[in-house]
Amino acid sequence: MSSADFPTPAAVSAVPPKYLNTSALLLMALASGLCAGGNYFNQPLLHSIALSLDVSETTAALTVTMAQVSYALGLVLLVPLGDKLERRGLAVTLMLLAATGQFISGYSVSITMLSIGIIMAGLFSVAAQIMVPMAATLSDPGRSGRAVGLVMSGLLIGILTARSLAGLLSELGGWTTVYRVAGVIMLLVALALWRLLPPSRNPAQVSYLQVLRSMTTLIGRYPRLRSRSLMGALTFASVSVLFSTMALLLSGPNHGLSDASIGLVGLVGIAGALMASVAGRLADKGFGVTTSIACLLLLLLAWVCFWLGSTSLMWFLVGMLVIDLALQGLHITNQSVVLQLEPQARSRLNAVYMTSYFIGAASGSALGSLAWRLGGWHAICIVGVVLTLLAGSVFLYDRKLARAELKAI
Repeated sequence: MSSADFPTPAAVSAVPPKYLNTSALLLMALASGLCAGGNYFNQPLLHSIALSLDVSETTAALTVTMAQVSYALGLVLLVPLGDKLERRGLAVTLMLLAATGQFISGYSVSITMLSIGIIMAGLFSVAAQIMVPMAATLSDPGRSGRAVGLVMSGLLIGILTARSLAGLLSELGGWTTVYRVAGVIMLLVALALWRLLPPSRNPAQVSYLQVLRSMTTLIGRYPRLRSRSLMGALTFASVSVLFSTMALLLSGPNHGLSDASIGLVGLVGIAGALMASVAGRLADKGFGVTTSIACLLLLLLAWVCFWLGSTSLMWFLVGMLVIDLALQGLHITNQSVVLQLEPQARSRLNAVYMTSYFIGAASGSALGSLAWRLGGWHAICIVGVVLTLLAGSVFLYDRKLARAELKAI
């Protein structure tokens, strides 16, 4: 199945959509940030969760993996419904279900109950990935890039600030506070979205199985989709090894930080949002290869900083800055390659890439928990370096594919 099996812009209904205003876009950005950020609340709270629910820190760290696996499943199984169902209703319904998961987490009395809440919130938080294409579809065609950028900024800021907010709220009312507060805010935002957004539906009724089959076809058709998706998965796995275990180091005897302090450490990563913009402009100017190489080297440098950061908070903070810059730079350059493979299939190409990306995140979290149990922080650093070197090997293979494509033209 090719992109020809799906409706082109010319096939869209002649009735023009109601264009979104800035208020609606800001609300969608807030909603996307809440949904995506909710999957990261537990990362600075692992020590407190372990103590409260009477489980080991390794068991508590597995909830990070659960959040990422459930999000990846949502990308595969739920996001394609945006081509079949009415999008406003779908996004609001998913957000309400995600809020329910946050409430379950916020009132958990056992690790099993917390796991159910985290899995539910992660699975349905893909509402954010429904709203990003909605922003492009329902905006003035001349300003669709601005609309998508605004919503994506909200999503990124939500991810970057989630850990800090979780840590600060934990200091005020315990580790469950952030889940309860997030659940209430998500309910209110979902209701506001229902009132403010216009209906949006794909004019051509594409079956659910058609969409899933076409994604498989794209994977087989484009070798660079496979290579860049694998590269993204490995780099995010390397970073997730850190994110899933950093609270265990920072709350331990070498640093002794509180949940609030651990959360504030995550604010250093906001600089990664700046790198996303810079990397996008560099890719547009033809410097994508140079950017990828520089970011892979930065990723290795970050792990050197984290090795030294086992006893030095200063080196740990430097590592946080460098690793977020590297991750965002690699992510944007990967997407710039993937989305140019077949412009008519960008949503599905992005779904393939993002699914691989979060499978990598879940795998990295699981490896981080294992490495912490077997060898502590230095084992974590070794795993991070190995994953980065594997990503570099895939990058070299991707360069061969790119050169082969140029020769074939």
